[in-house]
Amino acid sequence: MSRRVARASDLLRTRVDVALEAQNRDLLQSMNRRAQVQLRLQQTVEGLSVVAISYYMLGLAGYLIKGLKSAHRLPVSEDIALAIALVPVVAVVWFAVRALRRTMVNDRKPFDG
Repeated sequence: MSRRVARASDLLRTRVDVALEAQNRDLLQSMNRRAQVQLRLQQTVEGLSVVAISYYMLGLAGYLIKGLKSAHRLPVSEDIALAIALVPVVAVVWFAVRALRRTMVNDRKPFDG
């Protein structure tokens, strides 16, 4: 009789363990999906930040170009000068955001628990 009770107890414990493992698996899958969505959102925000910062910097460059033009120090038109500045400005901002992200990722310390 005690063997039957022990066996039934073991079977019940096994069922509980299997159910807990299934719940943990489902929870980990859900966390993985959320992390993927969060990563996509972060990448989107970084892209939008590059656009916004580049736009602001080109606006500042426009003021500088206008000043140079009125001081007769600029041999080309303002529009051409801004068009020429567009690619380098966007490239510098993109590389800066990328370097900042790498620095932040590398500076993270693992959880010590």
